[in-house]
Amino acid sequence: MDSFEWLKGYTVGYGLHYVNFKHSSRPRTPKRSAHLYFDIMRNNGFPLPTEEEMLYGHFPEGFIWSTATAAYQIEGAWRADGKGLSIWDKFAHTALKISQDENGDIACDSYNKIAEDINSLKTLRVNHYRFSISWPRIMPDGTTRKINEAGLNYYHRLVDALLAANIKPQVTLYHWDLPQALQDVGGWENDTIVERFRDYSDVVFNSLGDKVNNLRFYFCPGISFRPGTAPYIVAHNLIKAHAEAWHVYNDKYRAKHGGIVGITINSDWAEPRNPYKQEDVDAAVRVVQFQIGWFAHPVFNGDYSDLMKNIIRERSLAAGRPQSRLPEFTPAEVARIKGTHDYFGFNHYTTVLAYNMDYKNLEHYDADRGAGTVADRTWLDSGSFWLKVTPVGFRNILNFIKEEYGDPPIYITENGVSERESMNLNDVHRIHYYDNYINQALKAYLLDGIDIRGYAAWTLMDNLEWATGFDDKFGFFYVNRSDPSLPRIPKKSVWHYATIINCNGFISPGEIPHECQIHEPDSLLMLSEEKNTEHK
Repeated sequence: MDSFEWLKGYTVGYGLHYVNFKHSSRPRTPKRSAHLYFDIMRNNGFPLPTEEEMLYGHFPEGFIWSTATAAYQIEGAWRADGKGLSIWDKFAHTALKISQDENGDIACDSYNKIAEDINSLKTLRVNHYRFSISWPRIMPDGTTRKINEAGLNYYHRLVDALLAANIKPQVTLYHWDLPQALQDVGGWENDTIVERFRDYSDVVFNSLGDKVNNLRFYFCPGISFRPGTAPYIVAHNLIKAHAEAWHVYNDKYRAKHGGIVGITINSDWAEPRNPYKQEDVDAAVRVVQFQIGWFAHPVFNGDYSDLMKNIIRERSLAAGRPQSRLPEFTPAEVARIKGTHDYFGFNHYTTVLAYNMDYKNLEHYDADRGAGTVADRTWLDSGSFWLKVTPVGFRNILNFIKEEYGDPPIYITENGVSERESMNLNDVHRIHYYDNYINQALKAYLLDGIDIRGYAAWTLMDNLEWATGFDDKFGFFYVNRSDPSLPRIPKKSVWHYATIINCNGFISPGEIPHECQIHEPDSLLMLSEEKNTEHK
């Protein structure tokens, strides 16, 4: 219990029980630590909670195993063969915007290293590869005024090489790299972008659709802190653009090519900071609805959720505006948007703890959401400040998708973890992450009956992680940037992920050794040890 701590007197308390020294009876009140210590003694250690225990089993036959990349992050060749500028080309060449003033001019030079990337994919044993197409590489000003055949030919060479290696392509139409020429006329805030994106999608479908049967439009909500309506206008046009792309494929290409098209949405899971506090429970609901629900509700249900509409309307009117800052879909738009999905594409990395927060009269997304978020201090860190290792949240949000959106087929299109310290090929932290997150997906499939069709790990190789430059390393392969040839060097997680793929799930300890296990070649093991020694 708290007691007299020598020179500190009663000003510090080491006890498992709080002692109220101001009261004559000196009452003892157990602290949370007392309950924790009781549990440790009762359990004689630290057994895993049931929801965190490993499940041994397999995904369905034909399960899609993939890894993902994005054009700006890996391609380089930023001005090669007629490519136009993207918004990220401009942003990365603006001083102090990217960590250490890095940029994607060369990145991983994947534009010139198709063979090396294919070899990396074959080492991983993936049967699919998710990559994105650079809009300005094939349409330099973002319009059909000029189609850059050299840019299209690059993607044809990549797709042909994938198919020759028996790896099926999964194409992302848009992954943040908007043509700068379109941004100059308002970008996603200008509703003409809907037609521009439809035309761009048509060009890709027409050129690559006979070789690719899995396409998606990716938008990860990069929330703007600009006040007013801008974030909602951007999202409104994104949703309409997605719907138009889906209809172009459905009307012109589906019968001939037989592919599937959908949207990919990124979202955290949220738990209440205090589960016994109703306002924190409500805040967690808002965090999820304002992220995943913002885009999924219109696509799957036809309109924004009532929760979003009511909150934003009430706050807009209270601020003296004549109408809501959240735009409305017309009845024709609702009909056009609803059902524009062949599956639910989903990116997920972490969980947050939500609590109610009053932003007073501020008019922006976070204020409308009315929630703050923190992390539990017991959650494992990663190389990214925002990413805490919380596997159970993955299963929770997969169940949310099933219940909220009518049990759609789900493709996990991104999931992964970063490291930031000196390069270490023995990336046990990444192995731990994938073991536990993929196992939660397996539980969602086997125990919860969720229709999970595929899983793509982020990412194939260390690359330009947007504003953090090359500091955050998500890759299975280390890219040695001090070598002009930019070699791809496998980390230990490569063999671990390859084993999960080859076993199509998790084999029990009693089945080890097993013929499905993939082992690291001895020559690479020696290389790994040498590299780790160099960086100590």
